[in-house]
Amino acid sequence: MLIRVWIERTQPLAGTAATEGGEPVGFDGWLELLKVISELVAAAPSSGEDVDATEEPIQGTQLNNGSPRLNAPTSTTREERGDTMRIGLTGIFVDDQDKAERFYTQVLGLKVKTNAAYSPTERWLTVVSPEDPEGVELVLHLTDEPARAFQQDSREVGRPVIALRTDDCQRDAERLKAKGVVFVKEPARMDYGGMDAVFDDTCGNLINLHQD
Repeated sequence: MLIRVWIERTQPLAGTAATEGGEPVGFDGWLELLKVISELVAAAPSSGEDVDATEEPIQGTQLNNGSPRLNAPTSTTREERGDTMRIGLTGIFVDDQDKAERFYTQVLGLKVKTNAAYSPTERWLTVVSPEDPEGVELVLHLTDEPARAFQQDSREVGRPVIALRTDDCQRDAERLKAKGVVFVKEPARMDYGGMDAVFDDTCGNLINLHQD
């Protein structure tokens, strides 16, 4: 599904978004943009994930009487075609990349995957789980003005920017507290059955610690 976003102004962010052929929906601010995109995705008709929407043309052979015999059409899964998509990386904004690198590696125990010059003022800095070094990378982007507004709005409503999984939320919360990490929400069983806790990453963000 294709969603187009038209930016009318950047500070503060405002514009419209629409699916292909759909009516544009206005937004004013980062949080409204995320809400609009979520609503557009939720309203989109399901077309199925595994069956190719553009099947191969029906092939045929000739019977002895000259009439065509149609072969049964075959559909292939995305995995069989070799075009399965996986999440490669996701990113958050941090106030200070040096500080973020220390927190996410020395405190949380993640591992730097890439650390390279990206601009005169910013590095391309990613971290991964040591247990899954080829898995999803978390990019630690340097905050700019539009991102700072989104970051502040998320903190004000108590919304974590990412969730880190653990098999024991209480244990890891106590371990992180011993390292000086500040929790704004203590580990608690949620209505859906999981356990969550929320802590401050010292770089402008709230992070969720989640146990299934």
